[in-house]
Amino acid sequence: MIRRVRDGLAAHPVAAFLAVFAVFPFLVPYRALATQVLIYGLFALGFNLLYGYTGLLSFGHAAYFGLGAYGTGIALARLGLGSVWAALAMGLGAATLGGAVIGFFCLRRRGIYFAMLTLAFAQLLYFIGFHLADLTGGDDGLRGIPQLAVGVPGLSIPIETPIRFYYFAFVLVGLAVVALKRILDSPFGAVLRAVRENGERAAACGYDVTRLKLLAFVFSAAFAGLAGALEALRLTVVPIESLYWTTSGQVVMMTLLGGAGTFFGPFVGAATFLVLEDRLGLVTESWPLAIGLVFMAFVLFLPRGIWGTLTGGSHAG
Repeated sequence: MIRRVRDGLAAHPVAAFLAVFAVFPFLVPYRALATQVLIYGLFALGFNLLYGYTGLLSFGHAAYFGLGAYGTGIALARLGLGSVWAALAMGLGAATLGGAVIGFFCLRRRGIYFAMLTLAFAQLLYFIGFHLADLTGGDDGLRGIPQLAVGVPGLSIPIETPIRFYYFAFVLVGLAVVALKRILDSPFGAVLRAVRENGERAAACGYDVTRLKLLAFVFSAAFAGLAGALEALRLTVVPIESLYWTTSGQVVMMTLLGGAGTFFGPFVGAATFLVLEDRLGLVTESWPLAIGLVFMAFVLFLPRGIWGTLTGGSHAG
């Protein structure tokens, strides 16, 4: 029975996502935690596209999460836009543009040099955000983001309650999940996996590997930016830590805990990380140490992560 359920979830990851997260708010201690898992799962999904499917390790993915958050927050709190959709578009656009520019420069190097360049660009954005206090709020974060109703044709839907905001985010994240599935099932997705396995062979087959990597980088940044934009709407504040290296480290841990290169793994990893953080934080101030030990144990004994182990490491799962 368990094996049939597991195989069914692995074979139909989008349906599994919709089924699980449709009822997820009623399975966790409180609604805000469910929304946080949903948003950070999307963040990890974007990172997984770059690392798990393309083989590029980024230590600076907080840059795109933060750009999405600040783009949306500035649109609402500083520019006074009256539309949630316009603000989300501004955040998504900022992250996508940032991904294109940073990816263009970082992809000139490989391996550890690439990873360190991504970290350097993210820290550069952090310090810019820290010092542009008039625009970003500096160390205090960007505050005063209004909670506007979501406008759809002929209707205005308030999203100020946790459960309403959860299902608003659920719809957007669900669309992102469907889009990512289409990307991975396309010839482009197949070539990305070929680049991950052997970039030189892919280049010998006539593919423009650098261009393909840049496209993957931009798509990955866009997913991370949407997650950041939703987090800004959820919190109604953008903390400067959104751009900090610790945020990049968290998404790496979430992806590896769930299973890099698996479709559903990032959400499993995000849920594991955030639930552990929430529960352990109630009993000890040393919860980061405990999570670090859990992470070390997974790296040593379950390198394919939770979902990767359950599905036998299938990249379709």
